[in-house]
Amino acid sequence: MSNSLYVHQRFLLMTLDPLHIGTGGYRLGRVDLSIVREPGTNLPKVPGTSLSGAIRQYAAMRYEKMGCAGQKGCGQAACPICYTFGSAKDSGGGYAGAVSLFDARLLLFPVHSLAGPVWVTSPAALADFGVNGQSVANDKARWPQSLTTQKHLNLGWLMLECESKDWSPPPIQNVPPEVQNRVVLVSDKLFSQIVNSNLEVRTSVSIDPHTGAAAEGALFTYEALPRATFLWFDVVEDDYRKGFPKNDIAQSPLDVVKSGLALAEYLGIGGMGTRGFGRVKHWEVNHAQS
Repeated sequence: MSNSLYVHQRFLLMTLDPLHIGTGGYRLGRVDLSIVREPGTNLPKVPGTSLSGAIRQYAAMRYEKMGCAGQKGCGQAACPICYTFGSAKDSGGGYAGAVSLFDARLLLFPVHSLAGPVWVTSPAALADFGVNGQSVANDKARWPQSLTTQKHLNLGWLMLECESKDWSPPPIQNVPPEVQNRVVLVSDKLFSQIVNSNLEVRTSVSIDPHTGAAAEGALFTYEALPRATFLWFDVVEDDYRKGFPKNDIAQSPLDVVKSGLALAEYLGIGGMGTRGFGRVKHWEVNHAQS
């Protein structure tokens, strides 16, 4: 959506690898290194700061201006990276960027079942994305009859009864048909429990370079969003200066964001990137759904 004041673009993300956005330290609990969650719902998310940092770095790589990958940058008005993401100067004189990147929120979460892999969502998750009119009882679920004709379906460890046999998943723009036809609707109450019970948890150990063996006391566990998780986030372009330095790659600050986001499919975002984590695929979607 665009008008004379701003341009609004929504992006759909699918994780190609497990995705770990850590909280920044060790926690006592199920795992040592937990991932970031929404305080109110306890659902995992990807903070806008993580997206902005990675996308800025990749956009700087695309423009061959790695000195502008950080917050300070070169500060020049003719630099598309600093113009888009802003520049912070120690002695003042910096300026804000022309884009705002918001948190990526959960839409469809993959879970194993006796009917094969399914993608779980909830009425609130769909409504936040723009798909309204969905409902389900707190202790039941809805799934398409083509998935299974059984009256019950397990979602990980949890067995739920089918509330409606004629339910069809609402169309979600850019979601592949093989996923769209395997969407299961659960209540907002159960969604968080199902998600947090089926996160990927891995155990790693640091290697002592002198012995080549596991270092003593260096065993740690961490959690991640599993592969094929779908999230979405918004970008708002507010080009208040109206002086973007157009070039062959980008005609607007939003184009700079897109150029950086394209590299996230190969270079990834978040932690554990050297261990095969973090790659995400993206699609542009309309911000308003049916």
